[in-house]
Amino acid sequence: MASSALLRFALGAAMAAELATAVLTQGIAPVNNGANPYVTIRDWAKIPDRPWGGSNGVAIDRDGRSLWAVDRCSPGTTPGCLGSTAHPVHKFDENGSRVTAFGGGMFVWPHGLHVDRDGNAWVADARAPNAKDRQAYPNEQKKGSVVVKFSPNGNVLMTIGTPGVVGNPPNALTDPTHAITDPATGDVYVAESHTDVEDPNLVGRISVFDRNGRYLRTIGRTGTAPGEFRTPHMLAWDSQGRLIVADRHNHRVQILTKEGKYITEYKEFSRVSGIAVDRNDILYAADSESDARRHPGWLKGIRIGSLKDGKVTMFIPPHMTNAEEGAMGEGIAVDAADNIYTAEATVRGITKYVRK
Repeated sequence: MASSALLRFALGAAMAAELATAVLTQGIAPVNNGANPYVTIRDWAKIPDRPWGGSNGVAIDRDGRSLWAVDRCSPGTTPGCLGSTAHPVHKFDENGSRVTAFGGGMFVWPHGLHVDRDGNAWVADARAPNAKDRQAYPNEQKKGSVVVKFSPNGNVLMTIGTPGVVGNPPNALTDPTHAITDPATGDVYVAESHTDVEDPNLVGRISVFDRNGRYLRTIGRTGTAPGEFRTPHMLAWDSQGRLIVADRHNHRVQILTKEGKYITEYKEFSRVSGIAVDRNDILYAADSESDARRHPGWLKGIRIGSLKDGKVTMFIPPHMTNAEEGAMGEGIAVDAADNIYTAEATVRGITKYVRK
């Protein structure tokens, strides 16, 4: 049997076994199919001097062709950048060749990437050193739990939060996952947090700062109700200036106003880790975590559909791996030619999807 057929058989069996539970818990049937007009190119971008670490952040440069990505310096999904001088922020040309890299020695666990209207790169650092880290790296305690704004050449232009301190705005952040800027005002929206979702002190919010880093307000709180969050993992804007939130542990995409007013939500895109919105308000949602335990009946993959109605029309299945459920990237971006890119946290590297 062909490898793709084996994958469909294995995933189909798992899906069928959990389908009833999924319908009861989510209120909708799992969406695990749709057209797939893409050719998958694994390991598209190369780091010339070392293997990829786990990655989850990608963004298209303002030229519409070049790709920015972050990784965690060390092979594997959990190890990060402490104790390493490797550069975790990379820019690649349209052929996947690296043209610049920077940020070495600055991060604990890079997580999420955004390129603003001026070409600056915003990188979130989703961890501060824990007790074990502080013992192993006593000179690196003042790192992590911040958002850093870099110029295209790697100069640090701004830091939001206090490095190494986990807390609340205006002076600190809690394990930020992603930051994006409002193209109209330059305001910065920071998603928090990457804290263990079972932690009784879980933080779920979006903190907003002006273009100079001055704290303005907080959107939402921890919870499952409309406008509440459990791991707001990635953020995006649509053409109307609405804030799109990958509310991962709530298994939904939420749509809010810039002020934080709840508009609607879609569960059809599954347990969403990464989101991108194109010029036509088509949503590209990467599900890197669904399995029989965390989201029964749903498959990992990329679901594509319109923000106008929330209907998924295309589905890119997971990569085949030794794990029955396969793997899929977390971060996702779409270039001007409608090619898709995912940053891979488990199998590592960058995957490119070219429209047939």
